[in-house]
Amino acid sequence: MCTLAVATCLSGTEVRAETAGTERVAWKLEQNSTPARYAVVEPTRTNLDVASVVLACENASDRNVLQLQLYPTNEGPLLPKGANPPQLKTAPRAEVEIDGKIFPASLLFGDDHAVLADGEVGGFAGLSEPLVDAMAKGKTMTLRLDLLAEPPGTKASFDGAAVIELRANGGRAAIGAMQQCVSPIKNRTVGLTR
Repeated sequence: MCTLAVATCLSGTEVRAETAGTERVAWKLEQNSTPARYAVVEPTRTNLDVASVVLACENASDRNVLQLQLYPTNEGPLLPKGANPPQLKTAPRAEVEIDGKIFPASLLFGDDHAVLADGEVGGFAGLSEPLVDAMAKGKTMTLRLDLLAEPPGTKASFDGAAVIELRANGGRAAIGAMQQCVSPIKNRTVGLTR
């Protein structure tokens, strides 16, 4: 579904905003689905081979969870630009920073994407409510990854990062729509009509 979601979102509603560096940022929210199942954006700055970051609503048995999914620009593993697959470490790590607040995260790999998650629901990797709330209220999110093996005796450090503008036009609406995907239905009344 993830590959389909990224391909399909190219035809979704596009909202653009100018950033300080005159770069253009576009959030795309899945159309024709209520609630939406994904929102996608390109990083405004990155040294990773990441084409898009997807905030996805995934089914986890009896409930939905949100995940941050990173889709590489090329086939193969997620890498910092200019790095080679043999340089990858066996135990990568990640963190998400939103306006100075750090959320340690797990980094998991699928067939065509990587998943960042700071929590788990019923055995499924997902984003915690505090992280999603920070995304909804925040301005800038930085995804930091430690992917490459360090030489012996060298301290581990983050070697890749992607910056996402959360307040770009459409950002708040996209994140809000994704929150609805995982929110329980409240105050729903069921009535009979005659």
